[in-house]
Amino acid sequence: MSYKIVVDSCCELPEELKKDPRLEIVPLELYIGDYQVWDDENFDQLDFIKRVAESSQCAKTACPSPEKYMEAYNAPVDDVFVVTLSSKLSGSYNSAVLGKNLYYETYGQNKNIHICDSESACCGETQIALKAMELEEAGMPFEKIVEQLEAFRDAMNTYFVLDDLETLRKNGRLTGVKAIVASTLNIKPVMGAEKGVIVQRGQAVGMKKALAKMVDTVVKEAVETEQKNLIITHVNCPERAEKVKQMLVEKMNFKGVYIHNAAGVGTVYANDGGIVVTV
Repeated sequence: MSYKIVVDSCCELPEELKKDPRLEIVPLELYIGDYQVWDDENFDQLDFIKRVAESSQCAKTACPSPEKYMEAYNAPVDDVFVVTLSSKLSGSYNSAVLGKNLYYETYGQNKNIHICDSESACCGETQIALKAMELEEAGMPFEKIVEQLEAFRDAMNTYFVLDDLETLRKNGRLTGVKAIVASTLNIKPVMGAEKGVIVQRGQAVGMKKALAKMVDTVVKEAVETEQKNLIITHVNCPERAEKVKQMLVEKMNFKGVYIHNAAGVGTVYANDGGIVVTV
């Protein structure tokens, strides 16, 4: 094994890769009031959703420590690629960079470490992690992989529609959004990301129309999809995710299609019923 891919726990890996020795997930911590849980293989999504619904306090997350990242880099490999949440949304990227500095101070520069700010979340991180694996398996040199990985990230688009934006709002993640209509009107914003900052791309009355509008936006903006994966993250709503998938594959061709239930961080911020799409 000449390489390792490290991701934070907002990244949803395909089931067959979760125990792959080439990958490691560094967990964030999740909080609701005094309740704390790690976002790892023991995360119980339904229990967490129930706790959120019953609590008067807003759910929060805490990024991994630099030491946790440093430990993840300490493996018998030549290359390490790290994919994190957008640095505009989380401290995970900065923590990963500090972990790299700590590693080099402790062990010396005995390997290549590249940290990629996904400028996204959830399935956006998955896209980049899978691309890093693909390039490494093709035998490409480290510097070329870094170049292509950053270009891939820059060409990737992220879209999402949520039933509830309050967790994002209360945790200060909507600073790039100038105005959001009142949820009492049942108007659902179609959201996206620009350089890692959340922006509003449109809106529609009701979830069904908002998802259709999101699909139309994807179809309008996505290019060369035959060479790309469609990855959908959902929070406890597989039927909704499947419907979005069907609408998209009827209109476009993709290299592969993946649907994942959200991990803990995605569950915190996308909330029950949320849908995230990356191409």
